Amino acid sequence: MSATEPFEAIRYDVDGAVATITLDRPDAANAQNTRMITEIDAALDRADADDAVRVVIVAGEGKHFSAGHDLKEILDGTTEWARRRDTPEGKLHHEQVMYWDKCLRLRDFRKPTIAAVQGACAAAGLMLATMCDLIVAADDARFSNPVARMTGVGVELLVEPWELGPRKAKEFLLCATTIGAADAERLGLVNKVVPRAELASAAREMADAIALVPPVTAAAIKESINQMLDAQGQRESWRYHFMVHQFVSNSATAIAATDARKEGGMDAVKREQSGDA
Repeated sequence: MSATEPFEAIRYDVDGAVATITLDRPDAANAQNTRMITEIDAALDRADADDAVRVVIVAGEGKHFSAGHDLKEILDGTTEWARRRDTPEGKLHHEQVMYWDKCLRLRDFRKPTIAAVQGACAAAGLMLATMCDLIVAADDARFSNPVARMTGVGVELLVEPWELGPRKAKEFLLCATTIGAADAERLGLVNKVVPRAELASAAREMADAIALVPPVTAAAIKESINQMLDAQGQRESWRYHFMVHQFVSNSATAIAATDARKEGGMDAVKREQSGDA
């Protein structure tokens, strides 16, 4: 996207030292389609180029932060990226460029980032939120990743062991449990829980506090902590998982499930996620 092209799936606003990227598909629970993912990346370009911006907030319009990737777009094959998924190499390329690269770009973004989460934060929605440095959650936030029931291996970046610890991560993924806001704070998944009506102001208050830190200092702190995580193996564990995810998603079981979804549409997806398939 060009620097001046208008956004359709997100909003981008700058107020003082804080830029806010708002996912803006509330009627689709802010499911991340190709355009939204591309526009988030373009908004980061704008925030990176603007020296006045010191902090970026990622928020969601409406009742939910994000219900994950837009599976309807993928099942319908309405974009070139979705059509590429007909082959294993095309699927790998799509997920490498649009999911892996875009998420890691947010994780490594030089300016501090805050996710403001309400309602459903599921699968790729959880992946997106955890790429941010800090998470403020509304008291109605709920975190889930039911894709194991859909033959998925915890989406493209396996964030859960790093966020919840290995034993809780196994329960979360294998049992398809949902974590409420209070438990998310207790487990260290989020930094703070506030009443829903106070979510935007709480995220802004945190952003304003961070903006008082000189940019070079904030960037150094963020990079140093990320480097510590990488020294512990975070990035390499994610790379390993990404390739395992590619293998499993092209297994006979997964291909049969994909065919069933294409025939049954989103109703089939909902049955899988609920365990009724």
